[in-house]
Amino acid sequence: MKQQSKTLYIAILAFVLAVYYLVWGVYLAKLGFFNKEELFLIEKAKIIFEGTGNRLKVMGLTSPLLPFYNTFIFTTISYTVAPILASAFGTGILFYLICSTLIKRTNDEFYILAILLLFLFHPGLLYVGSAGKSTYMVLIFFYLFFLNIFKFYNSNTTFHVSISSICLVVLIFCDYKFVWLTLFFIPLVLSISIHTLNLGEKESIFRLFLSFNNPSLRRKLISKSMAIFVILFILPLASILIYKMLNLTHANDLNYFIDSPYSNWSVLAEKIDYSTLQDTVNHKLPEISIIISARVIIFFPLILLAFYLFRDNTYQMLTLLTPFFFIEFLKIKYAKVFITEQYYIIFLILALLCIVTKINTVRNEGMFKVILTLMIVLSVYTGYSIMYTSAIAEENNFISCILHKKVTDSQEEVKSVAAYINNLPQESHVLLDDAIAYPIASFSRDIRSLTLPYQDDYLSAIEAPQKYDRYILIASNKNSANSYTELNTKYVALYKSANSNVSLRKVFETDNWILFQVL
Repeated sequence: MKQQSKTLYIAILAFVLAVYYLVWGVYLAKLGFFNKEELFLIEKAKIIFEGTGNRLKVMGLTSPLLPFYNTFIFTTISYTVAPILASAFGTGILFYLICSTLIKRTNDEFYILAILLLFLFHPGLLYVGSAGKSTYMVLIFFYLFFLNIFKFYNSNTTFHVSISSICLVVLIFCDYKFVWLTLFFIPLVLSISIHTLNLGEKESIFRLFLSFNNPSLRRKLISKSMAIFVILFILPLASILIYKMLNLTHANDLNYFIDSPYSNWSVLAEKIDYSTLQDTVNHKLPEISIIISARVIIFFPLILLAFYLFRDNTYQMLTLLTPFFFIEFLKIKYAKVFITEQYYIIFLILALLCIVTKINTVRNEGMFKVILTLMIVLSVYTGYSIMYTSAIAEENNFISCILHKKVTDSQEEVKSVAAYINNLPQESHVLLDDAIAYPIASFSRDIRSLTLPYQDDYLSAIEAPQKYDRYILIASNKNSANSYTELNTKYVALYKSANSNVSLRKVFETDNWILFQVL
């Protein structure tokens, strides 16, 4: 098969795969499966395109920034389906990128079909493609980042380091936690610099010994290390600094995009998930240091095949270890946050990258195909295991939808509150805090009928709601997020004591929400 024909072939497969994920995503939405990030992005997109007031801060400081912008492409079709469309076609693009790397090294279609089967049936990849989360962009640029690092090892051309730097910038703006990945690339920069030296020794450890014992080579090593460090890290660091200054200018907080629940959905979600689940999670492989890496190897055995393929390459092995150090660091840095699927699934993508880049070096291809097939089957099985035993409710809910067509944590309550608000008289305005009530706002038919924190009148509306709104949405005492908002039952008591001439009448109530009418 000619190169152009193979490219068209994998492009068609990628498109079919995207449609497959889209069908799954729509089906899951009809079952009632939604995730917090998806609803957060839907609400923010509605504010941008339909809201009133100053929306500049929402447009520029919503995190994750680039996946948020990517959903704009599909909002003309439907706000609700836009995140699903973005993740479905984004995961299709990821498949295309992996296979396009593969076909440059082998003509055997077996490997394309093997990767296709993995993308079709692995629950982690199915979750990435159909759940409407931003993980697809993380995986795309994680893959491109490491691909260009490996290309540099083969070509010794710093152009690939520059491309890696750009990919790292995008990766950080897809998930800011990946900024900590740079910490573990400092020794890797040293390894890269040693690799560029024209020495007779092939092994890095001997190259390092020679470099430090020769003054001329030592100076050359330091110069090259600094040059590569600048090429690889100056753009990410400068981008973060500029973006933090933008946050300081518009929100008076350098870390607004990572610390504010109005900018980042995960700020409260991670706290609430941990406080809710820490006493109920039993009989599961614990998330503690060292065991995190063991979980990776258990649930993603393909990574062992990657280590085997690079067993003779010291610097590539060091590169493969970098994400392990990264995920261990995350557990130490964010001790009260569970490690989500997207930080585990990167190891599956890294394993695929290693396989497709080293496939042409395999000697016993028949045996390798058998082992690869067994590893893929085992990976699919362990993929279900990791999500089934996950401490994250959304991941358990997803598996329940896939296997049993049953939603264990649906948004029916949220939908019922939104439906009541949607049926209020047209001139009625509702005061709500979208730090915790963004799921309700995402199901709102008219975002302009809501008074939200991004608007200049919000603080005035809290002090004197009778001048701005007819209704107030309150978080009940049963709501696990009621302590993270001003609009809770304490607010009602304070408002009644301070405004004897104005009364509040309860018009709608669920377990977690109470809607009051201002009289």
